[in-house]
This record gives sequence, structure tokens and C-alpha cells, in this order.
Amino acid sequence: MTRPGAADTGEPGLFRRRVLAAVRRIPAGRVATYGDIAELAGSPRAARAVGNIMKGCGDPGTPCHRVISAGGALGGYGGNLQLKRELLRREGLDVGMSRVRGFAAARWTPTRASGSSRAPQRR
Repeated sequence: MTRPGAADTGEPGLFRRRVLAAVRRIPAGRVATYGDIAELAGSPRAARAVGNIMKGCGDPGTPCHRVISAGGALGGYGGNLQLKRELLRREGLDVGMSRVRGFAAARWTPTRASGSSRAPQRR
């Protein structure tokens, strides 16, 4: 039995494939949160599951370093936050010790239909 809010897509591995596909869409120099990716993958309350998928990904073609915690915090990167910082900096992001500076401007917000990104909306 799946607990309420967990990533239950019916088919084993489907959620993981959706997560990895969403992460591959994040353009260089932009970031998305674990929650953003969970929502794109069809399980908006499964941010923690996205983190676990990122932790065990190991695919060099998937830019896992572009997925961060809410509010711009770096989150984890298999215990190597320095590498995550360096990768994000190489892409032009301003990264401090524990967070992406200017997070709102760097946050990637895709449109579902076209796959392109749009500017974040201010509230």
C-alpha cells in the first residue's frame, strides 16, 4: 500500500523515468527544486522521492546538480556539495556556501506543452 502523497504511478520505474526526463530538460544556468521536478513527473508531493532518485542516479547525461532544495538551498549531491557548487558556478550561477544567490531569477519554470521555459512569476 502506498502512503498518501507518495509517488505512485502504477508502473514500477515510471516515476523515476519521468523524473529523469524532467531533469534533462533543465537548461544550463538554471535550477529547479525537488518539488518542481516531482510536480512535472506527476506526483507533486514526492519531492523527497525525487531527492532519492537524484542521489542514486549516476547518469552523466542527467544534470542532477541543477536540482536543488526549496528556497535556493543546495540540498545534497551524494555528499559532495563542493562539486555541486563548482558545476553550478561553471554554468554562470552565483552560488554561496549553502545556496544559489538570486534563486528566483535562476529558477527554471517550464511550460508543460512546449517544454520551453518562462520567466518566474512574482506574487
